[in-house]
Amino acid sequence: MSQTVPEARDPLSPTTITPAQLKRERLRFSDFKFTRTPSGQCSCEVELEWVDGVRVVGKASGQSSPMGDLRISADAALRALETFSGSALQFELVGVKLLRAFDANVVIVSVNVKKGEGPPRLLGCYLAEHDAVRGTVVAVLNATNRVLGNFIATR
Repeated sequence: MSQTVPEARDPLSPTTITPAQLKRERLRFSDFKFTRTPSGQCSCEVELEWVDGVRVVGKASGQSSPMGDLRISADAALRALETFSGSALQFELVGVKLLRAFDANVVIVSVNVKKGEGPPRLLGCYLAEHDAVRGTVVAVLNATNRVLGNFIATR
C-alpha cells in the first residue's frame, strides 16, 4: 500500500515541494567565499540553500585581523539566516573564540537572539581543524540550529 503526501507550497518559491524535500527541514550550507585585500580589508559571503534551489546570501566586510576575520564570517552567516527568515529572526554576535583543546582547534560562538522565539542566548561550536574562518560559519549554524528549525516548522 503506497502512501501519498500532500504537496505543499514554499512561500519563498513559486514551484511545488516534493515529498522528499518535505523531509529536509534544514538550510544547507552551500557556499563560502572569504577574500582579503592588500589594504587589510576582508569580505565574506555565506550562501545557504533551501528546497528547490532557493538560495540566500549573507555578506559582511571589515578590517582583517586574526579575530576580525572570524567575527566577519560569523556576521555574514547571521545575515544569511536573517535574509532567509525575512527578518523574522534577528541575531547579534556576542563573541567568537578560537581555542586549542584536546590537540584540536575549536571555534565557539555566542549569539543573542534579538527577534524570534527561543532562548535569548545561543552557543555553538565546531571542530575547525583546517579552516577556522569557515569553521566559524558552521559554529554559527550549530548555535542557531534549533531556533531556525522551530522557525521553519511554524511558518
